[in-house]
Amino acid sequence: MRPTQSPRTISRRLISILATIALALLGLGTGLAAPALAATSAAASTSSSTASSTAAEISPFGCNAATSPGVMHCMGYLAKRAAHGSSAPRPETTGSPTSVGYVPSQLRSAYNLTTDGSSTETVALVDAYDDPNAASDLAVYRSAYDLPACTVATGCFTKESETGSTTSLPSTDYGWAEEESLDLDMVSAICPDCHILLVEASSATTADLDAAEDTAAAASDVVAVSNSWGGSETSTETTDDAAFDHSGIAITASAGDGGYGVSWPAASPYVTAVGGTTLDTASNSRGWTESVWSTSSTEGTGSGCSAYEAQPSWQAALDLPSGCSNRIDNDVSAVADPNTGVAVYDSYNNCGTSSFCDFLLELGLASGADGWVQVGGTSASSPIIASVYALADNTSGISNGSYPYSHTADLYDVTSGSNSTCTPAYLCTAEVGYDGPTGLGTPDGTGAF
Repeated sequence: MRPTQSPRTISRRLISILATIALALLGLGTGLAAPALAATSAAASTSSSTASSTAAEISPFGCNAATSPGVMHCMGYLAKRAAHGSSAPRPETTGSPTSVGYVPSQLRSAYNLTTDGSSTETVALVDAYDDPNAASDLAVYRSAYDLPACTVATGCFTKESETGSTTSLPSTDYGWAEEESLDLDMVSAICPDCHILLVEASSATTADLDAAEDTAAAASDVVAVSNSWGGSETSTETTDDAAFDHSGIAITASAGDGGYGVSWPAASPYVTAVGGTTLDTASNSRGWTESVWSTSSTEGTGSGCSAYEAQPSWQAALDLPSGCSNRIDNDVSAVADPNTGVAVYDSYNNCGTSSFCDFLLELGLASGADGWVQVGGTSASSPIIASVYALADNTSGISNGSYPYSHTADLYDVTSGSNSTCTPAYLCTAEVGYDGPTGLGTPDGTGAF
């Protein structure tokens, strides 16, 4: 006699069968690439946040996966929450402008940002592959929070290839589209009056991304360039550093999301290396509190001592305890924990806009996103800091990542949390003053930039 199956087992098998049939009907097949799942979590209203820093599972963007040497990956994650009737966290596909993640007014409150920037300042974003919905998704995000429109027609938003073409763009990618949506929305949140240039590399190779970097830096009115991508250090990285050596432009790079360890190009002395924090509301005078983002030993902000990059003079002047004579990541930081993440709108996926598409996305059987999601990773902190540089309108007088080191009074010092255990401890543990995971701290206005 066959054993009786529990209702839960039958339910799981039925869902699997239905999903398989649905994929066949949709013509998606079963050999999908690693999905970039859309998600929401307990979230924020426009006036106060209920985002929780309680550790939970997080899901990497489709472009955030281990790569081979010479190929970079993005640094984004989606938050998860437990589905109804289940103790297992599952991604959810969509929310609303006020039900997922921190919104622009909250981010600007957290970092004491009171100006809106200027249309004479452009923040450039370098990513790989094309997001065909970039302009329309950007319009939805900005409209939801009453930010001024930023369109191609008005010249506020420009999307181009690594060669500068606005018509011959790279192939599309669902995972990198999530990254590009995050980048665009963070610039909009922090510097709403700034113009935005999105430069899409033909691929995620170092060569193509370096070419895109040079294109972005050469564009008119660009004052800051954000790079929400990276990879492991290699002995050839010092040659590729030249792509980030652009006088008068602030260039930021994500520190990485794999916990303790150094990522390039964040290790380059020509960039401002940006770490990640967990951001929560608090009853203190600031109204907010931050700690090192570390979800697990393999999920959290990167930091550490570079194996190949020389220590710049402005970092050596800190006279830190012995243990690292090379470049140290990071310089500054901002919110990155997906569980206290930011609201983003992304609609590019491979299953359409139906509720059944949402169902497939929740199961991980389709790729992309279908609306409002809560995201994080140092992919969020890099464009936030690049946009603060633009707000400060001071980049013509800065030298690489040095400026914050002489303006520490305008930063919130993050003094709690760690992303590992290490020697010397400051490379992985928050301390008063400088430390690896959060650098000198997070923005308190624009004075440090």
